[in-house]
Amino acid sequence: MTRPPIPPFDEASARAKVRLAEDAWNSRDPGRVSLAYTPDSHWRNRAEIFQGRDRIVEFLNRKWARELDYRLIKELWAYRDNRIAVRFAYEYRDDSGGWFRAYGNENWEFDADGLMRHRIASINDLPIAIDNRLFHWDLGTRPEDHPGLTELGL
Repeated sequence: MTRPPIPPFDEASARAKVRLAEDAWNSRDPGRVSLAYTPDSHWRNRAEIFQGRDRIVEFLNRKWARELDYRLIKELWAYRDNRIAVRFAYEYRDDSGGWFRAYGNENWEFDADGLMRHRIASINDLPIAIDNRLFHWDLGTRPEDHPGLTELGL
């Protein structure tokens, strides 16, 4: 299976890869998201380390059961050959109604077919007041005219 854009990345293809990932994650569909990764993809997400698409789906099901009204923005930080570095922020609420903004960085490594074989994510959560939310679009894909992280001052 090929998942364009494929490496080696230039700036345009790296930006496109980042936006495709953002759109998939904003779908909150674990099966859809998992297809961007190799069947044996290695992940480190916060303190969890695991491998494989089945584990990715399990992880994302748990994540989105806890992180409600999830909205994510990713931004390209750097790229080279088959690697991309991303910074991101997402907002969500928990089941008690508290809102949070999570900030993080991801390092991605892709195989020759454009599937991600390594994902390393470092993430910090910040409680926010509902009035401080910045991600205001209907659930799903972020509209093209919605500001990105840089424009929002994040």
